[in-house]
Amino acid sequence: MKVAIVHDWLVAPGGAEKVLEQIIECFPDADHFSLVDFLEDRRPLRGKPVITSFIQRLPFARRRYRAYLPLLSLAVGQFDLAGYDLVITSSYAVAKGVLVGPDQTHVSYVHSTMRYAWDLQHQYLCEAGLTRRPKSWFARVLLHYLRGSDSHSMNSVDCLIANSQFVARCVMKTHRRNAAVIPPPVDVKEFELCAHKEEFYLTASRLAPYERIDLIVEAFSATPRRKLIVIGDGPEMAAIRAKAAPNVTILGYQPFEVLKDHLQRAKAFVFAAEEDFGTVVLEAQACGTPVIAFGKGGALETVVPVGDAHPTGVYFGQQTVVSMLDAIDRFERQRERITPAACRANAERFSAAVFRRAFMAEITRTIAAEGLRGKLEGGERIEPQVVAKDIRWPAEPAQESSWGR
Repeated sequence: MKVAIVHDWLVAPGGAEKVLEQIIECFPDADHFSLVDFLEDRRPLRGKPVITSFIQRLPFARRRYRAYLPLLSLAVGQFDLAGYDLVITSSYAVAKGVLVGPDQTHVSYVHSTMRYAWDLQHQYLCEAGLTRRPKSWFARVLLHYLRGSDSHSMNSVDCLIANSQFVARCVMKTHRRNAAVIPPPVDVKEFELCAHKEEFYLTASRLAPYERIDLIVEAFSATPRRKLIVIGDGPEMAAIRAKAAPNVTILGYQPFEVLKDHLQRAKAFVFAAEEDFGTVVLEAQACGTPVIAFGKGGALETVVPVGDAHPTGVYFGQQTVVSMLDAIDRFERQRERITPAACRANAERFSAAVFRRAFMAEITRTIAAEGLRGKLEGGERIEPQVVAKDIRWPAEPAQESSWGR
């Protein structure tokens, strides 16, 4: 079976690229496509070349590829995928809009919907300072165009896979399509359990407005007896530094080993964003560290609250200083009920091995439902029962966390 894997853009390693790496593990002989490819670490791609679009050759594409947003839908439609039996798109923007024929199977893994063009349009325009004047109207027209293009991009998808129940609800709201849910993989093997915790809280993120690091800094600045460490860099750095009291330490960008060390030693990890999933929340739990999280979005699926069996953290209901401080108080009163072992066990449910098995099972079901799409050597069709028996589900998914790249 000839397979193509299409990713939006390859610029820097992140959560979407970790998913892409595991999809490539499932189909190591697939051909790779991406709008642009400036990725320095080639290991996830298994050394194979990437076919790029004309965006790759436009001026300043390496740093300003997002500036070509109006052209991205056009660019992804120029990939010639006619010779492939199975097309897998890894999409948070336009990749799912590839052109496929009636005898091809198209499976799309959706990391996020284009919420900046849908329900979050007004928030994004406000944060970008585009609420008035001609630039605002140009942006609104562009977002209107993107909504139409995004809607049409779903027409060729045979199977949608969302990375969380939250994203699946967004897909239903904006596109009226059902999506299976397979959470992204967390490389739990890279994070060792640490039972000894020190007296500091930690948050780590890109310092962008939607991450709400400013809210976390304000809350801890109001309680000088609590220590907070912030890891990350971004456009909000200056504003966040201005809000930080002496008990708040901002380390800026740090390499992986420094981040892991802090995740292991932190009293708790604080997460204030409304994320589609939020991999760092599970990376903290893989280190045995509890989480204090905003109770909306993907965090509702990755943190087990106090009151349930084997809790791993607490939620706060509103993105306000008062609500967050209330959650921190509740965490400190009930801290002994959250064990490092429970946090680690919860993270192991999202291991890479579990992801690969679930993803291959969904591919199998799609091929069977679509009616014998692929071809084996010699021209034989793939029988659904033959593919299905190759799937081996673990008796205990948490035991499948040990794997190698």
